[in-house]
Amino acid sequence: MAQLRAPSDEQHQQEALHGEHDDVSAGNESNKKARAGLSGVLRERKVVELARAKRRLVEVPYTATLAHTANALLAAGVSAVAVAAPPGHWIGAGGSMILESDPSTGAVRKHYIGLVNLLDILSHIAGDDDDSDEVAGDDLDRRMAVPVSSVIGHSLEGLTLWTLHPNTSILDCMETFSKGVHRALVPLESSSENVVAVELVESSPGYKMLTQMDVVRFLFARGAELRDVMSRTVLDLGAVNDACVLAVHGGAKVIDAVKAMRAAALTAVPVVEDDAGDETLLDASATQLSNGEHGMGKKAIETFSATDLRDCPVSWLQPWLGMSVIEFKTKVAEYRASNTAVVPGADATFTGVPAVDADTPVSAVVDTGAEEEGKEQQQPKLVTCSLESTLGEAIEAVVTRHVHRLWVVDEEGLLRGVVSLTDVLRAVREAALGEDRELQSIVSP
Repeated sequence: MAQLRAPSDEQHQQEALHGEHDDVSAGNESNKKARAGLSGVLRERKVVELARAKRRLVEVPYTATLAHTANALLAAGVSAVAVAAPPGHWIGAGGSMILESDPSTGAVRKHYIGLVNLLDILSHIAGDDDDSDEVAGDDLDRRMAVPVSSVIGHSLEGLTLWTLHPNTSILDCMETFSKGVHRALVPLESSSENVVAVELVESSPGYKMLTQMDVVRFLFARGAELRDVMSRTVLDLGAVNDACVLAVHGGAKVIDAVKAMRAAALTAVPVVEDDAGDETLLDASATQLSNGEHGMGKKAIETFSATDLRDCPVSWLQPWLGMSVIEFKTKVAEYRASNTAVVPGADATFTGVPAVDADTPVSAVVDTGAEEEGKEQQQPKLVTCSLESTLGEAIEAVVTRHVHRLWVVDEEGLLRGVVSLTDVLRAVREAALGEDRELQSIVSP
């Protein structure tokens, strides 16, 4: 576990903008202007404000099998779960010591030893045998029977368990999330007094999970205040990753795509149209993953993601792994239409609350009727944007369509890049720091 460290240059900017020279009227006026802009909004709001709205932390015991964990992900509609163990027996991911204590006595009740996300499970399912085209039924059963604690850290994100102090500003939180960390624990009551210090020990009566999507939803809700940055294009803000877009043909086998995604540490890839005589881009050996050229300039028709595998029942996973990606997507869509996932309560029992999106707060989950369901079915399968789309349009798309990336396409639907939540948060943070530098030049000519 590591808590967010504010960079020294940002501390200097903060001091220049909110210094101790309040007796100088000109300085006061400049500071008021500084607090009113993008950086002001992001500095004044704290992560605890976002975390309070989240539902109870979804977790599994360290003894749970991977199959049980996959079912927990499916039932809760989340992309990652915390793994809990008895205190005093484990070293947490990254050397962390994240403890849950009794609110009355302060006695330690459990130790969170890490997170397991969908990429960890994908990596384990794919295994180390890249020469095999399929995962045999008995082999899959064996792999899904291992304890969840054994797969912690298979993905880069799982190597460290991140926490954020409740009073961390949204801007400081974005520093971590803009570097590819997708989620962090926020203690309801922190034992740490220093907001920006790196701590390896945390004890609290409870935690909430804060995700990249939560911060993007915050930006979406404050769109009117942030209209200056929201009106700029994703290209102008540098939010488009056009250097590497890996893709898979619709005819590729699911297991081949899974192995390729594992090799590239990806949780999603675009599905492109099959070309006559062309091989699948991501083959079982995944030898073509390093050049990152395959998807660019091809017609995107779908998205294949780890979430698709999460929404596939474990008992059906083995026979479906040999299907083509397009066939698998059809099967998953049929299953989703006939089954409503639920958010588990404190005892992991049925609550009747539909799970709309991974890590969605209970307060944001609404029951959709037949009319709304019809609208969902009418929506296009692929969520895209263009190079000229504004940041506001991109954020609206990811929030309202419940996706974690937008494929950037041209007028003909050909792939030109991708905009991920990491790219969005990095671009907004850099814009805020750029505004800080401009304001600093006014305060300190």
